[in-house]
Amino acid sequence: MTKPRPDLRERKKQATKEALRSAALRLALERGPENVRVDDIAEAAGVSPRTYNNYFSSREQAIVAAVAAERETRVAAAVAARPADVSLAEAIIDAVVEQYTDPGHPAGDVLLMITTNPALRACYIDAAAMIEDPLAAAIIERAPSVDRLTAQALSASVGAAARVALRQWLESTAPSPSTSGFVIVSGSLPTLMRTALTPLAPALDAVVPLRGGPPR
Repeated sequence: MTKPRPDLRERKKQATKEALRSAALRLALERGPENVRVDDIAEAAGVSPRTYNNYFSSREQAIVAAVAAERETRVAAAVAARPADVSLAEAIIDAVVEQYTDPGHPAGDVLLMITTNPALRACYIDAAAMIEDPLAAAIIERAPSVDRLTAQALSASVGAAARVALRQWLESTAPSPSTSGFVIVSGSLPTLMRTALTPLAPALDAVVPLRGGPPR
């Protein structure tokens, strides 16, 4: 199904959100996140602090949004686009793992900033929950017979598993004691994601069996 093109108002809102999160990340990298105020981000994006508050509740949320921009919608789109002969579990697990493998995943100085700032670290982990609503919609689109409550419960479980994997990965990722601030990454995040999500496969495939096959 082709989605309607966003109207002018929606495009303006998206442009404002993108400007805010880009400004937040740039200022945080230049000054350090603890030295960035909401007013600074709003000014850099050319909007008022009041407008800022319509989009983000904290500076950390805006910074993290710049790192994980639109990840949740890309996951949902990938799930909906998989062929009908691919199980729901495989579609979801592959989509989530792909999004934490692609170049949009934080690296270098951005990763160092996240791992060394507790508020940013917590916000980055919590951002995984943003997957839940788009993913529930993708599950229903893929299998219209699934009721909304079930789809939401499944998507919430996927979001929880993603947060567990992110938390473990960030806890094992630490800056080197050297002055370079080099980040030592312990373990593969895609591997942790797949490991955390795999136990959900039976539940996912039980409610959405492969088309043309008997219920499991």
